[in-house]
Amino acid sequence: MNILITGGAGFIGSHVVRLFVNKYPQHTIINLDKLTYAGNLRNLTDIEHTANYKFIRADITDTLQLEDVFAACNPDSVIHLAAESHVDRSITRPLDFVMTNVVGTANLLNVSRKHWQADLAGHRFYHVSTDEVYGSLGATGLFTEKTAYDPHSPYSASKASSDHFVRAYFDTYGMNTVISNCSNNYGPFHFPEKLIPLAINNIKIGKKVPVYGMGENVRDWLFVEDHARAIDLIFHQAKAGETFNIGGHNEWKNIDVINLLCKIMDKKLGRRAGDSANLIEYVTDRAGHDLRYAIDSSKLQSQLGWQPSLQFEEGLELTVDWYLENQAWLNEITSGAYQEYYKSQYH
Repeated sequence: MNILITGGAGFIGSHVVRLFVNKYPQHTIINLDKLTYAGNLRNLTDIEHTANYKFIRADITDTLQLEDVFAACNPDSVIHLAAESHVDRSITRPLDFVMTNVVGTANLLNVSRKHWQADLAGHRFYHVSTDEVYGSLGATGLFTEKTAYDPHSPYSASKASSDHFVRAYFDTYGMNTVISNCSNNYGPFHFPEKLIPLAINNIKIGKKVPVYGMGENVRDWLFVEDHARAIDLIFHQAKAGETFNIGGHNEWKNIDVINLLCKIMDKKLGRRAGDSANLIEYVTDRAGHDLRYAIDSSKLQSQLGWQPSLQFEEGLELTVDWYLENQAWLNEITSGAYQEYYKSQYH
């Protein structure tokens, strides 16, 4: 098989690419990424010279580029992770999210359908989405695969729209599509604009750690390697047209996450207890900030046998260790120096 993975240089995508390259040496894994600010080929240096791995720099909104990729690589399946994903950026630049997440997904669907027209059922299109499409929960309840969509930010609205396009191509054209909606991911290679890597970096350099509102917003945290394993199972075993929710069974208030990080960082850096917590700074809450997300992943567990491997405290400590041991990566990702790496490797 030739498996095309979009967004494979990003946070979640790089873990999926690595898993597939190492686990399936008989398949060719094609990593297609535009290499925006959050795409970094340094995430994949350990497998970049592997025989069954290929990287292509391309934009999913560019039809001609996609048609050239499909003609040259002849992918049997697509795992679609390429997306603009930071809610704050979507508030200031919403049309960027419409272009990448909506137009880009529709364009990828259309080129895939055209290329696979002779046997649509025999070629899988797997769309990776988010739990944010469901909106906000109250104090109780869980998101299930039947929860009605109720997005509240330009980001979640764009992902909801892309989900609808994928289902429309299954219903209208008979494409072999599947969708998964995951909770908040954390782990190595996460771009430091998101809560956990941003806090780790700021604590290390003694910079204020911003917390929206009073930090009461609740999220379900999923270790990124557990997410990659779930994607592997869904890709290979799910029936066409199915949707699966992926959650870590780890609900935490944002402020509790930050306080736990502060304790871990104090221990790792040899600081006095409470030193890192003094860096916490409460800031004006984000517009349209959903109060609580929580995933019911029982369908994935019962049908495909998936379980998260780590409790949050264990996974968070592993994540802190990784960032402290990979300061060079963090320096490059924050300075933009990884673009020079791309030029030297793929000019």
